[in-house]
Amino acid sequence: MTTNQPYTILSNGVAMPLLGLGAWDMYGREAEQAASDALEIGYRLIDTASMYGNEKEIGEAIGRSGLPRNEIFLTTKVNNADQGFDSTLRAFEESLKKLSLDYIDLYLVHWPVKNKRKQTWLALERLYAEKKLRAIGVANYLLPFLNELSQYASMDPMVNQVEFTPWLFQKKLWDHCKERKIQLQSYTPLARGKKLDDRRLLKIAEKYKRSPAQIVLRWNIDQGISAIPKSSSKKRLQENFDSLNFTLSGEDILTICSFDENFRVCDDPMIML
Repeated sequence: MTTNQPYTILSNGVAMPLLGLGAWDMYGREAEQAASDALEIGYRLIDTASMYGNEKEIGEAIGRSGLPRNEIFLTTKVNNADQGFDSTLRAFEESLKKLSLDYIDLYLVHWPVKNKRKQTWLALERLYAEKKLRAIGVANYLLPFLNELSQYASMDPMVNQVEFTPWLFQKKLWDHCKERKIQLQSYTPLARGKKLDDRRLLKIAEKYKRSPAQIVLRWNIDQGISAIPKSSSKKRLQENFDSLNFTLSGEDILTICSFDENFRVCDDPMIML
């Protein structure tokens, strides 16, 4: 394991880095270079998805990194169009092939697709039982979807990846996940930059002599929430990674928690209920 990087232990005992690289909306050479730069900087978690269309490039970056495979935590997800039991099993094998890997660390149901999510989850349980991956989880599962899942799942998801920021502070969902030992992971943790000029945030950033983005990422990490910010800029990748080099006071964490205004930058998963 790389130094100075905090890890969380998933419910099945698998260690996962808290900070990672999100690879959404990156294609071809850009995706490969971003993953290569991230691994060189010290990132050990890379999050991709079949839907992103860059699994091949991410796999090539991992292969060329020279790092031992067991030092890298790779997440990918089953595409909405591939959901269902047999089609999910096929989609997993296709992702494995594109990534040129022997196994995937974490496989997620990307969205809670209506009339498909039960069979999709059962396929993930099958893959987990066959030891083709190290952990399984879901993405975009709000409370109604998690409650529904518990009615047919033989195990809880190890990770729930959702949009979660100081401005979309889903405390009830987070508390529920903690109670069930489901690791919460935040995608678009920086709200795609749309709120980094928040005066309340800028005041805290000035106090710590850090960038607003670093404050938000540290806010996640100090609370044990995994964050996967997306960037293809090596400078920004380094800046995000440097959020690991300080901590926030409990008072400032609580202040940031009060920023909530139900502000979303991505689709609301409730449209799939």
